[in-house]
Amino acid sequence: MELKGAVHSVESFGSVDGPGIRYIIFLKGCNLRCKFCHNPDTWKLTQDNMQTADELLEKALRCKAYWGKNGGITVSGGDPLVQIDFLSELLKKAKKEGVNTCIDTAAEPFTRQEPFFSKFKELMEYTDLLLVDIKHIDPQEHKKLTGKTNENILDCLKYLSDIDKPVWIRQVLVPGITDNEEYLRKTRDFISTLKNVKKIEVLPYHTLGIFKWEQLGIPYSLEGVSPPTHESVENAKKILNEALK
Repeated sequence: MELKGAVHSVESFGSVDGPGIRYIIFLKGCNLRCKFCHNPDTWKLTQDNMQTADELLEKALRCKAYWGKNGGITVSGGDPLVQIDFLSELLKKAKKEGVNTCIDTAAEPFTRQEPFFSKFKELMEYTDLLLVDIKHIDPQEHKKLTGKTNENILDCLKYLSDIDKPVWIRQVLVPGITDNEEYLRKTRDFISTLKNVKKIEVLPYHTLGIFKWEQLGIPYSLEGVSPPTHESVENAKKILNEALK
């Protein structure tokens, strides 16, 4: 029986989720419950849009002419690692077509336990780049923000450094939660221990996804939190990017 993935949606002309122009595939399923999530409709692994890797790849390759030399496919979510078997099959087939492959993940499913770890090691053979979100550097603050601690997430980043797999680090800047300079410096110090980080992006918190929470009947706990100021974003960029010097 052919393996199928639970697909949320696709974006044919993405310009912010990896290098160049990207065809972005959003898979369903995420174990985190981030208070600032703008895609809560991707959390549940529902079976209402099941597609094979070949079906997705056929659609993606129609857009290949627009990608240029740096573009390709980015698989996002949800967290695509939730569907690691399907993700691996999809990226393996993409690499056979000469496609640049990128995974946008919070790395929460990562573990060095089997069978996941062997599957992850194989997946890395077909992956050119990972965009990894550090939701919060402090384990307990991370749990308050997402519902889970972050030890295995940071361990994933250490492993990716050990195998020298290129990574872009992303930090969502939420006023009053992740813009604290002490935490930003701790995040910088952790990133500076990694040897594979090619870029650090600060993503300003926004409220564009609140309507989805309302549609799903989920209480939005960050009601009243405004996006960060330009100065706050620039300060976070300055601190975090010291890790790359």
